[in-house]
Amino acid sequence: MHRYFALEDDMRIEGRWHLRHPLDEQGQKINPWRFTKSQWLEPQGTIRFPVKPDGLTLDFTVDAFGTPVAHGRMVQLFERLGIREVQFLPARIEGHMGPFFILNTLRTIRCIDDTRCEEVQYWQPEDGQPEKVGRYRVVAGMRIDPLKVGDARIFRTWGFSLGLIISEDLKQAMEAEGLTGTRFVEV
Repeated sequence: MHRYFALEDDMRIEGRWHLRHPLDEQGQKINPWRFTKSQWLEPQGTIRFPVKPDGLTLDFTVDAFGTPVAHGRMVQLFERLGIREVQFLPARIEGHMGPFFILNTLRTIRCIDDTRCEEVQYWQPEDGQPEKVGRYRVVAGMRIDPLKVGDARIFRTWGFSLGLIISEDLKQAMEAEGLTGTRFVEV
């Protein structure tokens, strides 16, 4: 059976940078949630990320809203591995040399295994957010059903779009490449 891992930003790195709200080329805030919908996006120029506090440049990180940002080294690895389930959108990190890209995952899979997770809660009508009813409100100790994943190597989990999941072979390739900022949690 294949193993899968949540790809997370390693917040334990001392002296690391922290990316803030993404901005367009005119300095206006853009909707960061559009990068969690697993949809192809037409590039609208280079997206900028302010950094505060500033610190160590990482090959992989997420901004304050969970938007994954990758250094060109990660893009090159994905290209070498033939991974086509992602789109890389040009980005600029203020005060840091790139190239950097937003990692826009293009697949969403309904695969969370509620019975094996530590806790799941769903949005209910009484929560006052009708657009979220039926989706996950809380997923703690996420576990997925690998039989529902198929041949996907990187994807988001349906109903809980912050879940960014990668295959074991992709995890191993990222580790072998020595990409910084990554944390892997088996799901």
